[in-house]
Amino acid sequence: MTHATGKYADFEGLRERAVALRRAGLSRRQIRDRLHVDNNDILNRLLEGEPPPVWTKRPNAKDNLRERARELRLQGWTYDQIQVELGCSKSSISLWVRDLPKPERKRTREEASAIAKRGWEATLRLREEERQRTKQQAMQEVSSLTDRELFLIGVGLYWAEGAKSKPYSRRERITFVNSDPDMISVFLAWLNLLGVEPCTLRFAVQIHETANVAAAEAFWAAHVGVAPTDLLKTTLKRHNPNTNRKNTTETYNGCLRVDVRDGADLYRRIEGWWCGIVGAATASDLQNRA
Repeated sequence: MTHATGKYADFEGLRERAVALRRAGLSRRQIRDRLHVDNNDILNRLLEGEPPPVWTKRPNAKDNLRERARELRLQGWTYDQIQVELGCSKSSISLWVRDLPKPERKRTREEASAIAKRGWEATLRLREEERQRTKQQAMQEVSSLTDRELFLIGVGLYWAEGAKSKPYSRRERITFVNSDPDMISVFLAWLNLLGVEPCTLRFAVQIHETANVAAAEAFWAAHVGVAPTDLLKTTLKRHNPNTNRKNTTETYNGCLRVDVRDGADLYRRIEGWWCGIVGAATASDLQNRA
């Protein structure tokens, strides 16, 4: 086994800290970020022999659930009926009972259709529960943000979604447009972290002309904490009758555009920050490959 060098020279001390964090219930990602370990081989050695915390494990089907499925199959139940009864997926049921005899069909087409519908609804419910469970676990991994973490997130967010100057069209200005209220909230939190004065911010709604424009203006004004009359003139997008728009429900509020007045200097710094992130990320990647 090779000896650790550089920032990993005190390997034993680093391992003690890693093991303590693992036993405190932190995930690999949390430990990696806390200890600044960007080498997976080193991280594996630090955590060798330490089991992951329970909350990071995906739940497995219980043995008694499998046995119950087999009992029902032997009684002549179909996959759809077992799914409705036990609330598990048909793919799991198939694996559990595929060696058992297939029951005779004893229902009408309508009955079969109704059972299949309930089975599909059960599958959708399980998928939604799994989605929410995964989402909650991921939220726990984030927990809180340092100012530096928010700073880096904001730079990436702007460079992905914000207006950018082009070599053929120099427009060094800060303009951010998004339909997601959470994206707008994070962007405004980032501007606040940078010390951008609220008085330099300007807001405008962009929305299809067939939508409820007044309701959208009220929604966005409340979201950013200004009066509807403080919004700039709303930009209306003409409706094309040949397109099949999906955003036609009452929850559709268009997009909000956020402008920062006299933002040329800030734009240049954002561009520099982004170049710094790219340089640091690619340097780290090359180091890991070495």
